[in-house]
Amino acid sequence: MSKLIKLVVLVSFLFAGGHAAWANSYSDAINAFSNAGESGRYFKTAYGYAVFPNIGKGGFVVGAAFGEGKVFVGSKHVGNATMTQMSVGAQWGGQAFSQIVFFENEQAFKNFTSGSFELAANASAVAITAGASAGANTGTGSTAGISGGRNDAATASPGYRKGMAIFTIAIGGLMFEAAVGGQQFTFTPL
Repeated sequence: MSKLIKLVVLVSFLFAGGHAAWANSYSDAINAFSNAGESGRYFKTAYGYAVFPNIGKGGFVVGAAFGEGKVFVGSKHVGNATMTQMSVGAQWGGQAFSQIVFFENEQAFKNFTSGSFELAANASAVAITAGASAGANTGTGSTAGISGGRNDAATASPGYRKGMAIFTIAIGGLMFEAAVGGQQFTFTPL
């Protein structure tokens, strides 16, 4: 599996425009989500959040995604997380994106940080244009708001589902996907 993840990261790196797409920091991602419409309001009321500034995703029939993140309660960094995803289905290309997971309350935070947390499989079709926004329900109670480039991102409010709200902002790349797969998060406390 590690060879597949390395291949996916390479493919997504190439499709996403090279190193510039991967040079974004945690503070850049947090700032982008803070200023991207509805997602900014969650910082004021959420118990905590996990932010992944760079997730690389790619595939050709079989796909994978990988990203590393930091987990916060309020503004305090309390641990680190990794996100992995495997998918099978009609897909081609690669993309890089930032993702944030807001926790509505302490129970949602505990669920996410219990060691290994997984969002159930979902079907998706991604077509991203700058400045456009859409919401997609994962079928598991979690939602995602998807938007254009980081500097002109706009998010729609997905609301909390099972105590979590998820937003993504495209960094770059092109991905056609009608695939089934689930994101798995692994948490390591500081």
